[in-house]
Amino acid sequence: MSRVNDVGGQTGFGALEIEADEPPFHADWEARVFALNSTLVRNGVYRLDEFRDAVERLAPQQYLATSYYERWLLAIETLLAARGLLDAG
Repeated sequence: MSRVNDVGGQTGFGALEIEADEPPFHADWEARVFALNSTLVRNGVYRLDEFRDAVERLAPQQYLATSYYERWLLAIETLLAARGLLDAG
């Protein structure tokens, strides 16, 4: 099954821009999302394959409109809410 994230070989997405000496994170919140995900996986709250699937299941419009770590945060929220560990309100 092809999902929105599976764009291999497709055209129309523009050139890939690579920053010289690009930092691993562009903002502090991105590093915190990375650390949060690492901690949740390491502590068995969910598995890495579940996390990846949650990212890939984002609606196409949402996936394309959000940044890399915004997708991570949405996936984390989805997984935690499914486990009753996040108050949706």
